[in-house]
Parts: sequence; structure tokens; C-alpha cells
Amino acid sequence: MAGVSASSHPHPPPASGPQRDADVLVIGGGHAGIEAAAAAARLGARVVLVSFELDRIGEMSCNPAIGGLGKGQLVREIDALGGLMGVAADRTGIQFRMLGTGKGAAARAPRCQSDRHRYRETVTALLAAQEGVELVAGEALGLVLEEGAGGTAVAGVRLAGGRVLRAPATILTTGTFLRAVMHTGEQQARGGRIGERSSEGLAGDVARLELALGRLKTGTPPRLERGSIDYARLEEQAGDSCPRPFSYTTERRGFPRLPQVPCHLTWTNPTTHAIIRENVHLSPMYAGRIQGVGPRYCPSVEDKIVRFADRERHQVFLEPEGLESEVVYAGGVSTSLPARVQEAFVHTIEGLERARFLRHGYAVEYDFVQPSQLAPTLAVRAVPGLFLAGQINGTSGYEEAAGQGLIAGANAALWVLDREPFLLGRHEAFLGVMVDDLIVTNPSEPYRMFTSRAEYRLLLRSDNADRRLVGRGAALGLVPKERAEAVARKEETIAAVIATLDSIRPEPSRSLRDILRRPEVGLAQLEERYPALAAHGLDEELREAVEIEVKYAGYIERQAENVRRLERQERTEIPPELDYGGLVGLASEARERLERLRPRTLGAASRIAGVRPPDVALLAVHVERLRRQRARSE
Repeated sequence: MAGVSASSHPHPPPASGPQRDADVLVIGGGHAGIEAAAAAARLGARVVLVSFELDRIGEMSCNPAIGGLGKGQLVREIDALGGLMGVAADRTGIQFRMLGTGKGAAARAPRCQSDRHRYRETVTALLAAQEGVELVAGEALGLVLEEGAGGTAVAGVRLAGGRVLRAPATILTTGTFLRAVMHTGEQQARGGRIGERSSEGLAGDVARLELALGRLKTGTPPRLERGSIDYARLEEQAGDSCPRPFSYTTERRGFPRLPQVPCHLTWTNPTTHAIIRENVHLSPMYAGRIQGVGPRYCPSVEDKIVRFADRERHQVFLEPEGLESEVVYAGGVSTSLPARVQEAFVHTIEGLERARFLRHGYAVEYDFVQPSQLAPTLAVRAVPGLFLAGQINGTSGYEEAAGQGLIAGANAALWVLDREPFLLGRHEAFLGVMVDDLIVTNPSEPYRMFTSRAEYRLLLRSDNADRRLVGRGAALGLVPKERAEAVARKEETIAAVIATLDSIRPEPSRSLRDILRRPEVGLAQLEERYPALAAHGLDEELREAVEIEVKYAGYIERQAENVRRLERQERTEIPPELDYGGLVGLASEARERLERLRPRTLGAASRIAGVRPPDVALLAVHVERLRRQRARSE
């Protein structure tokens, strides 16, 4: 939200203290850590990123893909704010598809299958090239904690080997590594990913800060050898014939950079299901060895068989991990059953009868911090100097992690530099929706972004992320001014085209704009007939922008009016010292949840489960009364 005061930071800016090794420390080199480090550095902060192994920065731990429904919008917004994910995806994508093309403009979202190894190398190179970022290989054993006027503050991290790094702001992006345990059948191993250990010391310090924690689970499917799969019996899924990039900075000439390959589809069957049902008691979840809750929208194959017993088959997506890689990701059969059971049921699936396993599926159980303890800057409200981003906040997905990383990194730098925070409203970005969702809830399952979570999704389309956010990013310093100037020229062109549509009247009562509103009419058709339109020299992206503006004009204005009507609630801040216990008339459930979650605005309060409209109305009265008391005293 533009014009938010610096008081929106949960703590006063840090004073100059002992010698700093950096302005901002980032712990973890996953997708959240990458965007956090890059964003903080773009704003002028000196950043040190610490990761177990520098050659695994940007690792795609699960599906080698970027984007998708709801997620593709996040990637385009990250790119509009100067992030790295969209650029890396464009350089390493081996199949691009626009999803939701059969639906309205709000539902469309880009997705790409990535070359997993090239993506990791590319995003690491982009991060290393960012001025102001230093990469350090090491294991963070614990936090440097100091007592001050604001309570216990985080002042840095302690690394294995005795090295201490000090900085006023520390961002934890530890993913699934806090007290992480991997499960395959009855076998257990400490670690958040195959070949990498668990983070035990950091988990202990997070607990000592008395933060409320939870336990979640995620899973991954088997990896199969490409040469052992009978592709002749599978359904081929090709990418788009004219693929479109994620990043607004990617040159269309020569795109895509890499050869494009198909993915393939097959199905489970009753024999598959029978094997899984006979052995489901061996799954660590059903055996009671896992307490964490897994994602409802991406269940394990054993969960699918149990929960949807009437279904005779489930999809299995076979996706290559790279152009030269022999590894195939078997999406749709995430599992933690014993290895022998995995092999038995996979070999009943058409086309996979002779499939060789390169890696068996497994589940990971890990700690996360309840995100209701965070400010909208993703700073921990009770702990000065500590910011959190990614799966540590109870989310899942590369895109959700990257988006949080950008928000946390930008705000950590702004806090250190004593500048106003960077906040996005629900009406401004999917990023704003995600952060707002997190800070007013305590996830009972890993949070995933869906298009349906955004009530203003027609305003927050994947096609207009640059028009919504590049200007904000340029004003802040996240993106170069040249990008904002390019967006301004784009806006001028769109306005000029619409003016031309209005000026041409093939019929006395109808302009070309009226004709373009018809579902069957496209702008390219009109350009063929009317030279004045063709003179604008539109490309596919601009044509789409104009068509959406014209065809959806009524719906867009209706959503914009809803935003204007609700802005007062969103702008009305609740004083942090408000005593909910003393508010007469609040329902007991509303009082308990408001006291625990402490929403920043009336709008945020209205979205808390258990807080009813009468509770919000009463809360508004008390907030106004407190405001008037403050004004009189001043």
C-alpha cells in the first residue's frame, strides 16, 4: 500500500552497533533465499547468503517446473519487481504452456517445464552477479541473540567451525530443514532433502525465542529412468506452439532458448489401487510415525486411494528433468510407502511395467513457524531483527517461497536503511493476497496459492503484472527506471488504440470498440480491415491487453469499485496496543482470535475466521474512539 508510514515496521530501525559483516543475512539458498538476497541488494543493502552447499543453490527439490494456476501470476509479479525466477525459467524452460486458455482472462497462467540442472546453474549465476551479494558455504548452527530495550533481538548467526556473522537483519529461509525427518516406509533419516542434513541448532534457537511452532509434511514421488519407460503407450502432452516468456525483460526473438520437449500422461488402475490398499498400513502417515499434516491439494497416492475410494484411476504425469538427463519425475504418485511396495504398484501402470527406479519417493516432516506471528513485512513481531520467508512460514511451492523472499528481503533492507516498508494490498497483487492470508491464519496444511484465493483476480491477471507493479518497483529501487518508462509507453499505446477504436464508427450507433466487445471478434481481424488500427504496430501482448480492457471493461470496473468501497477498512489501522480483552460486546471467539492474531487493519480483521461483521463494526467504533482520544491528547 502506497504511503504506509515507517511505523508499520514492527520495530524501530537498528542503531549502529558492533561491527557488521553485512546489513542483511539470508540463511538458506532455496527459492526464498535467492529472491530475498537479490531484493535486499537491489535496494542497496550489503547481503551475505549462507547455504549448506553453494552448488545446490536454487535446487528444484520436487517437480522441475515453474508456474501454474495461481503460481504463474506470482512469478510474473516477482519479475515485475525485479526478481530472478522468471528470467531463470525463461532461460532454462524445455516446455512452455499457458494454462486456463479455455477460461476467462483471470484464470490464465503461464507454466514451464524446466531443465532442473540448468535452472540451478542459471539462477546461481544470476544471484552471484548481483552487486552487493556475497555467497558463503556453511552450516548455520544457531542465532546470535542479544538483549535490548525491545527484548531479545537477533543480531546474526553462528556457523559450524566457529565463525560468527553479524548483521542487524537476519532472514531465515530454511525450507523443510528445521528438525527435518525423511520417511520411506519404516526407514527414517534426518534431513530435509536427500543427501542434505537437518537444521537442528537453528530449530532449537527458534524454539527458545518462544515462537509458536507447528509440524507439517510434504512428499515427493519416485524418479524413473527415461530409457525404461514405454512412451509408445503413453499420451503425449506438447507445449504451446508459440510459447510466451515469464519475464518482461526476455527478448521474444530467439525465445525459447532451448529445444522444446513433450511431457507424457498415464493412469493408475484398479490393480495399482489394490496393491496400495493392501500395504497402506506400512505408510508412515497411516502407521502414526508422522504427526505433520500434508497438503490436501497435492495428496500422496495412498491418500488418494483411501480418500477417493470410488475413483478407478488417477493421473500420472511423466516429466523429464532435463534435456540430457535420464531422470523422469513421476508426478501424481507422491508416496512414502516402502521401496518394494512403490516398485510393485508403479509396475502395474501402463507404460511403466519395466520402469527402473533411480530414486524412491519419500516424505519429509519438518517444523514451521505459525505465520500469524509475522508483520506484513514478514518480520517477526516479537523479535527485532528476524524475518522469515518460504516453507518456514507454512507454505509450499517454489513460487510462494520466492514471492515471500522478495517481500522479506526488500523489507529487511528498508528496515536497516530506515526507509518506509514495502507492503502490497490484496487488490494490488497475488503477493499481497498471500502475505495477508498468512498473517491472519495459522495454516493447518501447507499453504498454496490458488487463483480462487484472490477476490480481485480479474484485476490481478498474469498479463498485467508489469502494469500493476513495475512502477512501484521503480519508485522503490527494485527495478531500473527504464522499465517503468517502457511500461508508461505501453500504457500510452493501449490508450491510443482504444481511442482509435472509439473514433472509427462502421455504423452510426456502433464504434469499433462496441464491435470488439463481441466474443467472436478479435483485434487482429479489425487490424486487417482498418489501416488506422494496424498503424499502431501491435504485437500479440499488446493485442491481448487491449482486448481484455475492452471485452472485460464492465467486470473490471465493478471490481475496481469494490476495491474503492473497501479501501477505508484496509486503510484503517488498528493500534497495536489495543486491549481486545477490554472491548465489551465482542463475541468470545472473535476476542480470542483477534488477541492472538492482532491484525494490522480492520480489513485484515474482517478476514479472520470466527470474526463476524458485527464484531468488525464494533471494533471500528473502538478504533475510532481511540483515535479521537489520541488526537485530543496531542
